[in-house]
Amino acid sequence: QVQLVESGGGSVQAGGSLRLSCAASGSVYARHCMGWVRQAPGKEREGVAVINGDGSRSYAEIVKGRFTISRDNAKNTLYLEMNNLKPEDTAMYYCAADRSFICQLSWTSAYDYRGQGTQVIVSS
Repeated sequence: QVQLVESGGGSVQAGGSLRLSCAASGSVYARHCMGWVRQAPGKEREGVAVINGDGSRSYAEIVKGRFTISRDNAKNTLYLEMNNLKPEDTAMYYCAADRSFICQLSWTSAYDYRGQGTQVIVSS
């Protein structure tokens, strides 16, 4: 049984920063890829960032240069460092994991596992 629990969301002003965390329990290993997916009100879910089993990373163009995905395999925790936040970053952010080695940014519902989400609100 895999469980993913996100934390770190909140309300910030534009230009601020937040660090999301995702604690994974169960059969999630360093070789498995993980990612962050978000969904804004009235919009479709979109992939934000992925980190693969070899440590390589990919980012959506709209967050590139502002967001950083990382993982601490010893703690089985995934992170998303978000800087220079914009109102359009307001969304529910979900942590996701897959038994694959490589995840795709286009995955929004294809992951094997997904957390319950943490809300991020950015005010102008």
